[in-house]
Amino acid sequence: MGSGGNQLNSIALAYTNCLTPDSPYTAQQTQDHGVDIIRLSDSANRVEVLIAPSLGNRAYAMNVHGANILHMPASNVSGLRELSGIPFLAPWANRIPGGGFHANGQWYAFNESLGVLRMHPEHVAIHGMLTSSNLWQVTDVGADSTAAWVVSHLEFWRYPSLMANWPFAHEYEMTYRLAGGELEVSVAVKNLSAEAMPLVIGFHPYFTIPGVPRAECVAHIPAGTAVVVDERLCATGEMRPNTLPDPTPLAIHVLDDGFTDLVRDSGADGPATFWMEGVGRRIEVSFGPKWQVGVVYAPSGREFICFEPMAAITNGINLASEGKYPALQSVAPGDVWRESFRVRALHFAPASN
Repeated sequence: MGSGGNQLNSIALAYTNCLTPDSPYTAQQTQDHGVDIIRLSDSANRVEVLIAPSLGNRAYAMNVHGANILHMPASNVSGLRELSGIPFLAPWANRIPGGGFHANGQWYAFNESLGVLRMHPEHVAIHGMLTSSNLWQVTDVGADSTAAWVVSHLEFWRYPSLMANWPFAHEYEMTYRLAGGELEVSVAVKNLSAEAMPLVIGFHPYFTIPGVPRAECVAHIPAGTAVVVDERLCATGEMRPNTLPDPTPLAIHVLDDGFTDLVRDSGADGPATFWMEGVGRRIEVSFGPKWQVGVVYAPSGREFICFEPMAAITNGINLASEGKYPALQSVAPGDVWRESFRVRALHFAPASN
């Protein structure tokens, strides 16, 4: 854990020595208010992405023509405490009630005393254990004539307090890649354990159109089915048709809803593209095919919206054991699961004179 900063510096130095002067893409390790960060830049499209590896490997800014389209509530990254930007939710996303989970015919109880769980009332564990983790190690920072990128790893199996609450030895590789003004966020999950590992991870990206009130925006939710939840916002296993208008006016709709049967842009293996649009500006978020679920979060009194790519519905791991959720994915021993989502902003360039 203590060597992360030195590793970042050595990678950045090695990379700086091989920069191509005429490339529009750059990737560098630097600091922001005392926090080690990675800056990916695309000068041709005037987009830059800022990532803090020690804060859950979270992207906290995606500046498009100087405007940050990621919700950032703190005045700077050193004061970042609440969820914002692009948090990674693992080893489970959203909520698991009941104090534990079923997997491979066994019951695993959570150990709250270890201090690694985020617990809501009624023993509902939310968003996994890694949203602000400092355990990520940067392994590659680079750029060429086509893109800028950073690759980071987290070896989950090394940490007893994590393993006590999710007893599957595994590791993550996450890649941020900026190309053509578009950010791709990829994750790979390698199962090192002797049993299949349920796959219930996700991301929780927060988006805003700077200078445009959310009430003046509409959203496109490409889904045929909505997930029914109980009073704790935990899925019951029931589904209903998605009856939201398309597009959905955000002035009159408060959302905290999960959706399945995502409508793909080009067949079953194509992306499902969610978007928010206001005053002619649009933010698009395209989910790869293994993200089977989308959660849309637009709470009352806030100016952001979240389009959240999920591998399973909320509490899908327990619903699967009850025979109520047949779509649960898993990673076989020794196998790797991979998927990504993409973010791009349209019509943000200032009008030319």
